[in-house]
Amino acid sequence: MTVPPDPRAGVSRRSFLKGSAVAGLASTGLTAAATAADGPTTFGPGAHDIVLTVNGAERKVAVETRTTLLDALRDGLDLTGAKRICDRGACGGCTVLLDGQPVNSCLVLAIDAIGRPVQTVESLAQGDLPHPLLEAFVHCDALQCGYCTPGMVMSSLACLQQRGRPTREQMQHDLAGNLCRCGTYGRVFAAIERTAQAGGK
Repeated sequence: MTVPPDPRAGVSRRSFLKGSAVAGLASTGLTAAATAADGPTTFGPGAHDIVLTVNGAERKVAVETRTTLLDALRDGLDLTGAKRICDRGACGGCTVLLDGQPVNSCLVLAIDAIGRPVQTVESLAQGDLPHPLLEAFVHCDALQCGYCTPGMVMSSLACLQQRGRPTREQMQHDLAGNLCRCGTYGRVFAAIERTAQAGGK
């Protein structure tokens, strides 16, 4: 004689595990289908043509998956303003703006910049008309050897754009990742102040 299950017994461990397994397989199938439909772009070995938005224009460049943004700019697009100095993110000489934020382009992969606006120091001169920040750097004699200057300028630009009229303490914080072996920090800060007073960003 078969005894009917007791409705008060609840869910057994076996039925719970079986139900969980079925639900898991179903959700995995849905996730896999969604990923196959609109998953991320993948890159295999070798060179790939990608499009970067640099200084407001779309530029095509061939890169490998290991190519840094710095190498793509300098070697692929002939934008040599960003300097390779330490090549390990310690000096700030390769600073560019990515999504409006200063980054060490030697530490960012070029493929990670796809679809994100990149701004380099070259964007600050339109023909013979320099950006007010560049004029302030010259007026305040904020460069000596000039090697760190492009990175200093881009970090200074981000500081101005984000803070408007930054204090000296804020400047020191925002430019802490940019090294100047000639020691022109005080003049760089003076250039930022002069630009802020003139309303330049």
